[in-house]
Amino acid sequence: MTDEGGVDVAAAIDQIMTDAGVSANRTLIRRILNTGLRLGEDGTDRLNLKIASAALAEMRDAFQLFHPYADVPKVTVFGSARTRQEDPLYEQARSVASALAERGWMVVTGAGPGIMQAAAEGAGEKMALGVSIRLPFEEKANAVVAEDTRSVEMKYFFTRKLMLVKESTGFICLPGGFGTLDEMFELLTLQQTGKAEPMPIVLLDAPGGTFWKGLETFIVEHLIPAGVISADDFDRVLVTDSPEEAVAEITGFWCNYDSLRWVDDVLVLRLKHTPTDDEIERLNDEFGDIVAEGRIERVDALPVERSDNDVVDLPRLALRLRQREVGGLYRLIDAINALDSAR
Repeated sequence: MTDEGGVDVAAAIDQIMTDAGVSANRTLIRRILNTGLRLGEDGTDRLNLKIASAALAEMRDAFQLFHPYADVPKVTVFGSARTRQEDPLYEQARSVASALAERGWMVVTGAGPGIMQAAAEGAGEKMALGVSIRLPFEEKANAVVAEDTRSVEMKYFFTRKLMLVKESTGFICLPGGFGTLDEMFELLTLQQTGKAEPMPIVLLDAPGGTFWKGLETFIVEHLIPAGVISADDFDRVLVTDSPEEAVAEITGFWCNYDSLRWVDDVLVLRLKHTPTDDEIERLNDEFGDIVAEGRIERVDALPVERSDNDVVDLPRLALRLRQREVGGLYRLIDAINALDSAR
């Protein structure tokens, strides 16, 4: 690429990267820099440029926040900023966050008051991370997170939600308003569409509460009969009023199941323990209806996985999953975690 003055822009970008000491992932960094120049060439207006530049800067700040804790499991807790300390939900959030922190999980919140404050208190300063949002009508970041440097503030909801979802391998939603429901439904949408890997999602209520039961009733009585979701789409979610059950769901999801990868139309499930032949037979008997063709089979790491050095030492199961069988996939993962070989 050469500009009107005859300057080799590609070479100039490469030289800038070299001068800045960028040696890794140069193709991706070149793409980012090139996109910025293209925005200028396109005559992009100032407001759009502000959105693009702020979003990129906010993501960089968040990446830096989370980077030191890349190997620590994290759970994101969503809930209302308006929940008071005397509300039973406040103690639910504190309790579940404390129990997970004791098991080595960091707790990620939106760094606000209410449920977010409660979860940060339960986790403690060393185990809490916050991604706050600048709002004209809400309070500042909660004290537990604000006193610590491990938080980041964002202008845009979409960058904030990206980081609240991207970094965690478990999610707990307590009752809340539009923001909490938006976050919860985005989680379900990402899972349903396959844009996010399977993760445990818990809807935690107050003791005896009916907030999430009401949602479940609406789904069963309206969404499923209308055909707008599959009958088992809500199977991936645990609705409970027990912090102990919530903790067990989050941690138990990863007791044997490790990860998955699609290789063309083959779904590869990576496990921590090798299943026996009898266990694989039982899985085929129980879950044959979610397999489009063939069987659930034990396999070695596929060539593309070996090429990418993608956890090649773990045992694997492979299957061709029917379309829209996300709920069935979650049930299969639950069954894999319950195998005797995993104990």
